[in-house]
Amino acid sequence: MIEANLTLSRRDFTLDVSLSLPARGVSALFGPSGCGKTTLLRALAGLERAHGRVALGSDVWQDDAQQRRFVPTHRRPIGYVIQEAALFPHLDVRRNLTYGHQRIAVPDRHIAIDQVIDLLGIGHLLERRPDTLSGGERQRVAIARALATSPALLLMDEPLAALDAKRKAEVLPYLDRLHEELGMPVLYVSHSIDEVARLADHLVLMESGRVIADGPLPDMLARLDLPYAFGDDAGVVLDAVIGERDERWQLAQLVADDGSCRLWTRDQGLPLGRRVRLRVLARDVSLARTPQTGTSIGNQLRATIEAIADDEHPALALVRVRVGRAPLLARLTRRSAHFLELAVGMPVWAQVKTVALME
Repeated sequence: MIEANLTLSRRDFTLDVSLSLPARGVSALFGPSGCGKTTLLRALAGLERAHGRVALGSDVWQDDAQQRRFVPTHRRPIGYVIQEAALFPHLDVRRNLTYGHQRIAVPDRHIAIDQVIDLLGIGHLLERRPDTLSGGERQRVAIARALATSPALLLMDEPLAALDAKRKAEVLPYLDRLHEELGMPVLYVSHSIDEVARLADHLVLMESGRVIADGPLPDMLARLDLPYAFGDDAGVVLDAVIGERDERWQLAQLVADDGSCRLWTRDQGLPLGRRVRLRVLARDVSLARTPQTGTSIGNQLRATIEAIADDEHPALALVRVRVGRAPLLARLTRRSAHFLELAVGMPVWAQVKTVALME
């Protein structure tokens, strides 16, 4: 468990957070610019002197109230990745990686250099200098350098923000591999709900220096009291498996949760039985009282209305339905909800236009 109870006051900003985060997986800090995400990350690292308590499991890094303890940054077992790679320009990639690794006591080296090189796919870059690398390559090396110090906690402050869409797409699969293969906890700051939906297990929403909500990612995205946090990108994330394939039409069926929620999407060539994460946006879901014919929407699912809430705009409503155990959100006009006489507990048909496979 990662424990953070911290306060920090400046002339125009106050940080006041109390968090208990999982000791495994990716916890994403999400919120508008200036809400305190980076300040919180720096306080956890000891780079900002906030007041309170920070602990990773039984290892207490800061306790101002009882132990009067403050462990300086260089003694905290953390890796820190920022927007800019900040590699040593006079060293090649190999020596950038070994610089920190050699400064870690041998008994504490639980991540091998070769493992890091393989995870980030940088074996062919080892003899090159940073100024000869692309932006995506530099950032992969920066992540590898942080991991080479065998950190107990990896802090990532918008590591893809400086990259264009093509370079982000280059790096994201490697972040997926870190998620799957390394057991260490990761705190990931991002403005991109797309990145969060793909990578995170736990979501922390921040606003004006405070935590307004936190919890497991699927639960947070399915809440109806937080649509303003995600705006037009409100929607759910579901875990699924590749169930079957329609080779004639190049489609694959994704089977979520208990098997009641089956969604067809374009076939990306993944093997049957492969576990995947999929995302369904509220704007891509419509509701009907009866199954529809003569429509291009092939995903029509029996569902039950679970909750209805006002959306950010007064013309719109958000409706949460259940398809088996799987939640879906639908964004529709209040006029449509009125004429359909939608109510909690009503059976409906959820029509899903588009499914995003997070691969």
